[in-house]
Amino acid sequence: MTDRRAAIRIEGMEPIVTSNPRVMHGTPCFAGTRVAVRTFFDHLEAGYTIDEFLEQFPTVGREQVIRLLGVLREDAARVAVRG
Repeated sequence: MTDRRAAIRIEGMEPIVTSNPRVMHGTPCFAGTRVAVRTFFDHLEAGYTIDEFLEQFPTVGREQVIRLLGVLREDAARVAVRG
């Protein structure tokens, strides 16, 4: 049987984001929470700061948010179109 859980992690560290079909129907969530990563980005798009997001979702740690942004920064550099 295939394990349908997935995680974004930095080697040697705890996962940042997990996806499990039994938790929030597989929606990517901050590890150890039921807070969807999409919720974080929705808050940023609406003008909330990271601190305001963390106040509303205390189960998410600042380190998780900072590490996720770091992974996305690296991804942006990797997929950038070079001219």
